[in-house]
Amino acid sequence: MVRHFTKLTDIEEKEARLIFQRAKELKNMRKEKIPCKTLENKILAMIFEKASTRTRISFEVGIKELGGEAIVMNASDMQLSRGEPVKDTARVLSRYVHAIMIRTFSQDTVEELARWSTIPVINGLSDKYHPCQILSDIFTIEELMGNIEGIHVAYIGDGNNVANSLIEASMVFRFRLTMASPAGYTPDIEIVEKAKKGGFFELTSDPRDAVKGADVVYTDVWVSMGQEKDAERKREIFKPYKVDDLLLNKAKKQTIVLHCLPAHRGEEITEEVFERFQDVIFTQAENRLHVQKSLLEWLML
Repeated sequence: MVRHFTKLTDIEEKEARLIFQRAKELKNMRKEKIPCKTLENKILAMIFEKASTRTRISFEVGIKELGGEAIVMNASDMQLSRGEPVKDTARVLSRYVHAIMIRTFSQDTVEELARWSTIPVINGLSDKYHPCQILSDIFTIEELMGNIEGIHVAYIGDGNNVANSLIEASMVFRFRLTMASPAGYTPDIEIVEKAKKGGFFELTSDPRDAVKGADVVYTDVWVSMGQEKDAERKREIFKPYKVDDLLLNKAKKQTIVLHCLPAHRGEEITEEVFERFQDVIFTQAENRLHVQKSLLEWLML
């Protein structure tokens, strides 16, 4: 049976633990310059409808370090842009390559690819989910703070794809998650209602309530790709949701701050807070490489 990773709840905690264990090994091997060619002769097709820095580089470097190759395609250069059905693209690529990673707008596109593909499909980002980012973030939190089950994570800002995947992570890993978003910008309602039943998730409109006693404070940009026309209005609405020293005073003294990048300093996070936690934030970015290498092995071997 083909494995896919279209959203975080595609995997169970025990499977995620295997991925984390292997990611730790791969990170140490890279540090020690020990080669690992477990995916030799494997080809990863990478489809981009959205711009990318970390997703593209981490996946392309990852597959190459494991001995495979990547084919990078902009959707505008493919027959997809001329109306070829997603299901036909999935069936063609299934006969050429060994896995597909797509960074796109609609989650329906990801699901359709997976439905018709006979090879693994990875959601590199959609408007609804960002599962690779959050899987890596959980790895980072545990690397820095130990098992996440007893940790309180506070997310401050837009109820976007990162927020949706973080909520799903709270269901998989059973950690306390409080989220502060303004009315009209809360996460997906179905995901919220499902998470509330589990007892690990709380939603509020007050960022001060969300960060009380938090071990981790997480934020993301207020204006995501494709939402630029609403940018000025959102910036006004989100001003009380800036992660600054005044807000962090409500969290634990030992709290860490995470940001999935790119960061808009002066908007969702101040320059001072960002630079104080820059080593944590760039470790978070680095770990995309190690976790995704492990994910590629888990899906393709």
